[in-house]
Amino acid sequence: MKNRGFRAGKLLVLIFLCFSVLLPLFTLFFHIDGEDISKVIHSPQFAPMLINSLITTTLATIFSVSLAFALAWFMNRTNLRYRSIFTVLFTLPMLIPSISHGMGLVLLFGDNGLISNLLHMKFYLYGYNGIILGSILYSFPVAFLMLCDTFQYEDYTTYEAATVLGLSKKQQFLTITLPNVKGPLISVIFSVFTMIFTDYGVPLVVGGKSMTLPVYMYREVIGLLDFSKGAIIGILLLIPAFIAFIIDFKNDNKGNSSTVTRSYVITPNRKRDRIAYIICIATVVFISLPIITFAILSFVKQYPTDMSFSLDNVVQAFDLGVRMYLKNALAIALLTSILGVCLTYFTAFITARSHHSFSNMALHLISMISLAIPGVVLGLSYVLFYKGSLLYGGLSILVLVNITHFFANPYLLAYNSLQQFHSNLEDISATMGISKLRMLKDVYIPCTQATIIEMFSYIFVNCMVTISAVSFLANFRNMPLSLLIPQFDSQSLIEATAFISIVILSVNLVMKLIIYLLKRSLQKEK
Repeated sequence: MKNRGFRAGKLLVLIFLCFSVLLPLFTLFFHIDGEDISKVIHSPQFAPMLINSLITTTLATIFSVSLAFALAWFMNRTNLRYRSIFTVLFTLPMLIPSISHGMGLVLLFGDNGLISNLLHMKFYLYGYNGIILGSILYSFPVAFLMLCDTFQYEDYTTYEAATVLGLSKKQQFLTITLPNVKGPLISVIFSVFTMIFTDYGVPLVVGGKSMTLPVYMYREVIGLLDFSKGAIIGILLLIPAFIAFIIDFKNDNKGNSSTVTRSYVITPNRKRDRIAYIICIATVVFISLPIITFAILSFVKQYPTDMSFSLDNVVQAFDLGVRMYLKNALAIALLTSILGVCLTYFTAFITARSHHSFSNMALHLISMISLAIPGVVLGLSYVLFYKGSLLYGGLSILVLVNITHFFANPYLLAYNSLQQFHSNLEDISATMGISKLRMLKDVYIPCTQATIIEMFSYIFVNCMVTISAVSFLANFRNMPLSLLIPQFDSQSLIEATAFISIVILSVNLVMKLIIYLLKRSLQKEK
C-alpha cells in the first residue's frame, strides 16, 4: 500500500516512453512506400550523397576526437595555468546551433568573408572542406568534456611503477594511458560520428554541391512534403546510430575500473607546456573567430560594403519577430527542462534504486534508445504519429519532442549518481516502514541537488540551440529562435542571422552563470 504511488508513477513513465519513443518510431516504419525505396536507392544522387556523408563524417570524427583528446590531455597532464578559463572557452561552440558554425565559416572564409577580403585570398570553403571544419567546431566540445572526465580517474601508482621499471613517457602513454581510456574513447568516437552523420545544419550552409543524406531528408520533407522518401532516409540515418548504440551498450570497459589511490602528479616539462599553450590558444582563436564575427556583423550598417557601427540590424531583427521567437524559445527550454528533469530523474530512480526485473530492464533500455535516434528522424516520426492530434501545432509538441530528444543524457547523469548510494538502503527503509517516494523526497533529491542542476542546464542549453527535431514540427506561431537562422540565411539577411546567434549564445551564457552560482551556493552550504 505504501508504494502504490511509486508503482503508479512507474506505469505512467512506461506509457510516456511508449508514446514518445516507440510508437512514433513504429509509425515511421509503417509510412514507407515500398516503391519509394527503389526510387531513392537507385536514384543517381543517392550514392554520391551516401559517399559524401560517410567521407565527411569519418574525416571530421577523426580530427574532432583527436583535437578533443589532445586538449583533454593538456588540461589534465600539463602545468597549464587558467585551466578553468580554457575549459569554458573550449565549450563555447556548444552554446550556439550547429548551423551557426556553418554561417560563421562563410562569414570568415566565404567569397566575401572577412578574412578572405582582408588577405585577398580565395578559400575553397564550400563542399568537403566546409562540412569537415564546421563539423569539428560543432562536435569536439562534447568529446572534450567526455574525455576530460575520463582522465581525472587515472591512478598515478601505475605510472610510478612504470617509471621504476624504466618505461619512457611514450611507452607509458601507449601501455597505460591508451588502454585506460580505450572504453570511453570508443564511446566518444561513436557519439561524435552519430552527431556529425545526422546533422544537417553545417552541410546545409557550407555543403555546396556536396549534398549529404540529412540535407536531402530535410529538403524532401520541409520543401517537398514527401514523407515517404523522408522516412526512408530517416531509417538509413538510424542504422549507424543504432550500431553505435549497440557497440557502446556492450562496451564493458567504459571507464577505468581501478580504484584511484593517488591523483596524477604532473612533472615539470617546459617544452610540453609550451606546446600545450600554443595548441590551446590556437584552438581558442579558431573557436572565437566565428563568435567575434557574429558580434561585429550584428552592429554594422551593411556587410561587406559599409562596416560602420549601426543598430539598424538589431531593429530589423526585432521587427522580423525576434522578440516573439525568443519568448517561444525560452518557454520551450524552461518547460522542457523542468518536465525533463522530473521525468528523467524519476525514471533513473526506478531503474537504479529498484530490484532488477524485466520491466526495469525494459525501462532502462527504452530510456537509452533515445540516445540513438537522430533529431531529424525523431522530428519526422512525430509529424507522422501526432499530425491531427490536439498536441500538433502548439508549443506542447515541441516540448515533448525535445524531452524525448534529450532524455538519455540527463537520465544517465541521474542514474550514475543514484547508483552511488548503498545497495541495501531500500531494504533498510522498507524494514523501517518508509515508502520509496518518501526516500526519494527526503534522501535522494537533497543528496543529488548538484546533479539535478546539471541535468537542468544540459536540457535548457540543448533546447536553445537545437534545430533538428523541431524544424519538422514548428510553424510561424510556435517556432523557437534557432529556426530563424536557416530562414534568415535563405533570405540573405546575414546581419540579422549573426545577431540571433549572439542572442542564443548570450542566453546560454547567462544560464551557465546561474548554474555556476547555484552550484557554488550548494558547496558553501555543505
